[in-house]
Amino acid sequence: MEEELKCPVCGSLFREPIILPCSHNVCLPCARTIAVQTPESEQHLPALLHPRSPAPAAAAAAAAAAAPGPGAGAAAGSTACPDSECAAGGGGDHADKLSLHSETDSGYGSYTPSLKSPNGVRVLPLVPAPPGAAAAAPRGAGPASSSLTCPQCHRSASLDQRGLRGFQRNRLLEAIVQRYQQGRAAAAAAAKCQLCDRSPPEPAAVLCEQCEVLYCAACQLRCHPARGPFAKHRLVPPPSHPGAPGGGDGGGKGAGGGRKLPTCAEHDLENYSMYCVSCRSPVCYQCLEEGKHGKHDVKPLGAMWKQHKAQLSQALNGVSDKAKEAKEFLVQLKNLLQQIQENGLDYEACLVAQCDALVDALTRQKAKLLTKVTKEREHKLKVVWDQINHCTLKLRQSTGLMEYCLEVIKENDPSGFLQISDALIKRVQVSQEQWVKGALEPKVSAEFDLTLDSEPLLQSIHQLDFIQMKFPVAVPPVPLLQLEKCCTRNNSVTLAWRMPPLTHNPVEGYILELDDGDGGQFREVYVGKETLCTIDGLHFNSTYNARVKAFNSSGVGPYSKMVILQTSDVAWFTFDPSSAHRDIVLSNDNQTATCNSYDDRVVLGTAAFSKGVHYWELHVDRYDNHPDPAFGIARINVVKDMMLGKDDKAWAMYVDNNRSWFMHCNSHTNRTEGGVSKGATVGVLLDLNKHNLTFYINGQQQGPPAFENIEGVFMPALSLNRNVQVTLHTGLEVPQCVKQSKLPNN
Repeated sequence: MEEELKCPVCGSLFREPIILPCSHNVCLPCARTIAVQTPESEQHLPALLHPRSPAPAAAAAAAAAAAPGPGAGAAAGSTACPDSECAAGGGGDHADKLSLHSETDSGYGSYTPSLKSPNGVRVLPLVPAPPGAAAAAPRGAGPASSSLTCPQCHRSASLDQRGLRGFQRNRLLEAIVQRYQQGRAAAAAAAKCQLCDRSPPEPAAVLCEQCEVLYCAACQLRCHPARGPFAKHRLVPPPSHPGAPGGGDGGGKGAGGGRKLPTCAEHDLENYSMYCVSCRSPVCYQCLEEGKHGKHDVKPLGAMWKQHKAQLSQALNGVSDKAKEAKEFLVQLKNLLQQIQENGLDYEACLVAQCDALVDALTRQKAKLLTKVTKEREHKLKVVWDQINHCTLKLRQSTGLMEYCLEVIKENDPSGFLQISDALIKRVQVSQEQWVKGALEPKVSAEFDLTLDSEPLLQSIHQLDFIQMKFPVAVPPVPLLQLEKCCTRNNSVTLAWRMPPLTHNPVEGYILELDDGDGGQFREVYVGKETLCTIDGLHFNSTYNARVKAFNSSGVGPYSKMVILQTSDVAWFTFDPSSAHRDIVLSNDNQTATCNSYDDRVVLGTAAFSKGVHYWELHVDRYDNHPDPAFGIARINVVKDMMLGKDDKAWAMYVDNNRSWFMHCNSHTNRTEGGVSKGATVGVLLDLNKHNLTFYINGQQQGPPAFENIEGVFMPALSLNRNVQVTLHTGLEVPQCVKQSKLPNN
């Protein structure tokens, strides 16, 4: 609470606090130092023509020297409180209207240095008027206008002829400051060691926040050493004032009868009895009679006191809740500090273990590679030694044979020579043939045909980093299809997926692919950031394969597992109000249709067919005055303000109570006897496998197949006027009688 009781200018506890129009408080002595007085003759001058003071401090000193006396002493300093001026008779009014310039003024304010109070609020020092300014003022200049700028919100307030005494005195704050000072003195006197054996106890030196015990220096060393379980305790200086606001009895001036009742600032002899809601200030009855507050909204002082107390209590409850949340948040932050410390140690241990594992793996791999080098060296040595031994043996044999042949040549016995010469020549030739090309070349080289490619590993080691800091990022992993959320409805499918847990690679989007329902090629049906997608307009009674993959700035990740989706065998649909003519009236959840017009109007179904066999029925609920409703199929862009079948976008059967016709492009064909009435049922069979359209009335085929060789995308359609009402029935299997008698090959 102490910060609330300090003046924003001097930083000390409030002395004679006054309430500014902006609801902030300031000491009365400090208010005199920051008041600003501007002559009226200067208010309309341009900013560049305002008088400037090259040395405000020197001007202040000169002014102090030129005007001795108590009032001059009060005007010379910016921090001195002119208490003596208050007892000097008329000096108070003069001090209230000192000639100063605010920080936002274009004259002295541009050169006057701003200061900072102990609370960090920027204030302006006292700047007196330059010597001779009064003499230099033009004759007939108007009176000076005074203002005061709040040091907290910087809002300016004009002073009237009463000066600073026109602001209300904050008596409540003054009483709280007085109680606070008395309580702080009592607390400072009571801050004694709680474990001392001496009498009286020694003054407390520290307070343990965990034990909530005050210790002197000796007792702290003896009873609360900084080791063991006390090592984590926090010792702080003892409190200099009580924790509870407003401690102390206030010297008899607390909430009781000892305090003097406040009197009106304008009528000293009158007590406050009412509260002016417009001016937001207490007033006396004389203020009301004089007319200043006569037309204002005033209420009893006691009632407004209770009302504002209740509002303040309610606001304090909200602040208390926020303070409680802030305390819980601080506890959470402190727990977070401990968790960060523990997690940091765990991650350090994990990092060391991972690096040690890499070093161990590299050591084992080094041993394997050294073993390969040793085997290669031993193999080369063995091959060379074998070749040396073999060549040495041959050389010795060849040398012996050469020496023997030389001795034979030396003999002079022709018959003896010829007797062995043939065999000897063959031996020499065989010996020569043993030294074939390559026999005198080494079988192995001294070089090792082993090359260790360590560059990828070095790059990997250099790029070894935490995943969230790695750049460039890797492609996303395989998405996981959420089968519990995948479903089919009619001819639409919904797929959902998610990324695996603990995935660190960023994902910018997903690509969903679907085949054509016949096992054909996949095609992209969705690209985006969502993890849920619905695809409409598929074939009924078809099987689709779907897969999804994720991508980011590094590329596209692998595909997920395929999911197989089966669309409905039969179609469930209603009339479509968005595409119907405005005269069509739908009810019964868009399953019953009628019309406001006597002219024929078209309404379509919500389903679209391009494949398969589909059957639906329309029950005639009302049939008046022999209308001609038409039933059939149409394109999405069919004309909707004429009978179905009059343009080339529809294929229909229109019928009355006696006969029916097929119509397409306004061409009437196949008149058939037998019509409809109230309660009749019209069936429509669309066989897109055989590309034909057949109609039934009350379960019997009406004429031959109406249209053949039809291809494309079709929607159920109906045209009717106000004389007929029909109800749609869908999701029907092809009737057995139709399958047996009319569709033998289906």
